[in-house]
Formats: sequence, C-alpha cells, structure tokens
Amino acid sequence: MLVFKTLIELKDCLNELRLGKKTIGLIPTMGALHDGHISLINYSKKVCDYTVCSIFINPTQFTNAEDLERYPRTPEKDIELLEKAGCNFLYMPQVEDIYPKNFSRTFDFGYLDSILEGASRPGHFNGVGQVVSILLEGIKPDKAFFGSKDYQQVMVVKSLVKQLSLPIEIVSCPILRESDGLAMSSRNKLLSDKERITASQVPLLMSHANKIIKAKGIKEAKRYVEETVSKIQHMTLDYFEVCNAHTLEKLEFYPATSPAISLIAVFVGKVRLIDNLQL
Repeated sequence: MLVFKTLIELKDCLNELRLGKKTIGLIPTMGALHDGHISLINYSKKVCDYTVCSIFINPTQFTNAEDLERYPRTPEKDIELLEKAGCNFLYMPQVEDIYPKNFSRTFDFGYLDSILEGASRPGHFNGVGQVVSILLEGIKPDKAFFGSKDYQQVMVVKSLVKQLSLPIEIVSCPILRESDGLAMSSRNKLLSDKERITASQVPLLMSHANKIIKAKGIKEAKRYVEETVSKIQHMTLDYFEVCNAHTLEKLEFYPATSPAISLIAVFVGKVRLIDNLQL
C-alpha cells in the first residue's frame, strides 16, 4: 500500500492508472477504522481495479471543539488494517493540504440541512460537503463508498455530486454490527465498559420500536422510545423519527406510500451515537 500526504502526488499516481483505463474506488474516512470501514474496502475491491482510502479528521464538520479534540485517533492501527485488507492507496493529508488559505465554499442541501442531524448539528453537513467535494474533485474516483449508518449523510453526498455534476457513483453499503447488534462506529471506542453495555440497548430499542410502528403506529413508537430512554441511566435521547426512506420527510402515519426508515440519535455519557433501521 502506498501512502500519500499530498493530493498532488496522489493525483499524479492515479492519472497514470487512468491512462490504462483502470477504475478507482474511494472510501473517505476520519480514521479510527473498524470492520465496517474494511467492509467498504472490500466492496470497492470487488468492483474497482484500485482502491483509495482517505483518513482526515475534518474540523469543519464538528460543531463542538471538545468533540473534535476527543475524536479517536489510531493511525498506526489504521495503516495495519488497510494493508491487511489489500487497500492500494492511503491518503493522509494535513489540514493545510485539504483547505488552502482563505478557503471558502458553502453548500445548500435544503430540507436535509433542517432535520435530524442537520437540526442537531448546524453547519455539520456544509463541513461534510466541503471536504467530500475536495476529495471527489481531486481524486476523481469512479465510485465512492459510504456506510449507511450515516444514512442522512449519504443522501447529502448524493445531493453534492448532483450539484457539482460529478460523474461519480455514490455507493451506500449495509451497516455492519457488533455481536450484540450495536452499529459499528469509531465513536464506540470512546465508550467506557459500562457505557458500552448501555449502548448495546440501542439496536434492541430500535427493533422493538419498529414492531410497535407496524402494530400501533408511529406516535406510540415514539412514546415508547422516549419513555424507555428516560429510564436508562446515562442515556439521553436526541431524536427518534420515522421518515420517508427516499426523502427523509418525517412521517406521522404508517404504512406510508413509500418505504420508511426509523432513525435515532442518543447520547451515552458524552458519546453521541446514531443508528437507523428500515421498516
């Protein structure tokens, strides 16, 4: 695996491959890699000739300075995991390589900016748009792979690609889960042992809520989630919503005319976790 610190060097290497009609897959990450990330590498390897993984903790998508500071950093382990997985190229830039001086770029994601993650983390998706646009325009992959745990983010990235008219396919890959059902996340590493046990209740909560949605409706399911979380020590609910799976428009009734998805965000201690489950 070749490791690049600057986009210019990586672009030179990839341009040579494109001369040979080779296809490129990209997995953008913020590091602290786990099996969920590696599954994205594997998806890319199946359909692309070469795979690029980027590791960059993007400061513009953090709305809390403490959260940015606390975000887990495991570069040596990350490199080991990527080499074992057969990743071809790793891009590990510094902030100044991504964001030149006086960088200014904003995006309008409309409704997606006003709900769920957009409402809870103002400015977050513009930060995502900034870094992803730079990576996609610079690396020019044929396909880019994202985990569907960040369901709303995938929709934002697809909107970004459409706005910029980029000839890139955004591939949403299934959530990978731990043995107890907890969605794999880099933030799981920040949980204490007791908090990790508490967090394992999230997928159970979601599964039961979806059963209630089908049997008694969305209003009853939301009441169940709110009441249950209020009784779990060290867990606080940010939101639980049932939405149209295509638009993320909030639903009041089920079944709906289009596929639906339930989405949740909770704090376990100081660690914020998200998850979703298709209905």
